[in-house]
Amino acid sequence: MSTTNKPLPITVFTGFLGSGKTTQILSLLRQVPKDYKVCLLKNEFGDIAVDSQLAKETNVGVQEMVNGCMCCVLVGQMKLALEELREKFNPDRIIVETSGSAFPAPIAWQIREMEGDGFVLDSIITVVDCENFRGYEDTSYTAKLQAQYTDVILLNKHELVNERELDDVIDHINVLNTDTPKVKCDKDGVSPDLVFGLDTPLFKVGYNQSKSLEDNVFDPKHQKNEVDLIQIIQSVNEHKLNREALETFLKTMPKDDIYRIKGFVRLDDGQLYILNHAFGRWTLTLVENEDTLENTKDVQIRVTVMGQDLRMYQEKVKALLNSQEGDIKLTPAHRH
Repeated sequence: MSTTNKPLPITVFTGFLGSGKTTQILSLLRQVPKDYKVCLLKNEFGDIAVDSQLAKETNVGVQEMVNGCMCCVLVGQMKLALEELREKFNPDRIIVETSGSAFPAPIAWQIREMEGDGFVLDSIITVVDCENFRGYEDTSYTAKLQAQYTDVILLNKHELVNERELDDVIDHINVLNTDTPKVKCDKDGVSPDLVFGLDTPLFKVGYNQSKSLEDNVFDPKHQKNEVDLIQIIQSVNEHKLNREALETFLKTMPKDDIYRIKGFVRLDDGQLYILNHAFGRWTLTLVENEDTLENTKDVQIRVTVMGQDLRMYQEKVKALLNSQEGDIKLTPAHRH
């Protein structure tokens, strides 16, 4: 177990929106010995802390951070969150899961600066979506950096592509990062022995003399550059969607433009579900956590859509409101 004299190791998981970070982390946690306590610090993109609720359904201690990208907007709050997790749970390790828009360097540098407070950066793990990497690699500055600055690359969803397509993805990753190990993973996850205890050499030097981030290393505006958001909120009313109507809507969302759809949906069976949609595939998870149910008792729809060129999807997304009153807000990316 953790002691005050032993540095608390931090493992950082990165990967583009919808790459499967949460799935891989939860699978990893199921393989950790029962007497080894791991806490998860998540950074959500958008207003709705969906993946954190999924983690709570598995009884993992979660400290969530919302409304921004951990590496730039919320970098000052991360230290407080890590200290709170240590004080509350006394873990043996903390896993930090960044938002899909986060470049790991600023997070890693801040953890490095916390070594005097008893925290140590152990490893940076990047999850790559083999089915969609070629698409977002071309448009995302961050996706390329995530593949470049990492200790291990997990090749997720490799079973959804053929051997030639997988070789093509690996070739493109090798252009960005030849030396880093690339490991196939599936829904059962990878062994903790693979990603824990790496004592990464990454980002031990990276600040300039004024302790500010070098502009040629990190674009602080990247979160605003890349992803459009549509947020939909609707209070409980009598006109609820049924599952068939929801799935029909989801099938109309093209994966080339719609990266993620995350949020809470109350269907006509009266039950609240966590909707987790990524690049054309989705899951609906029944909410059973009592705190979540209490905090969302007035919610019928709270969903965030993430992607590109979302202005032309605003009318389609209104279908989630089922012809009833509700709020819908588009926040366009600021691409240059």
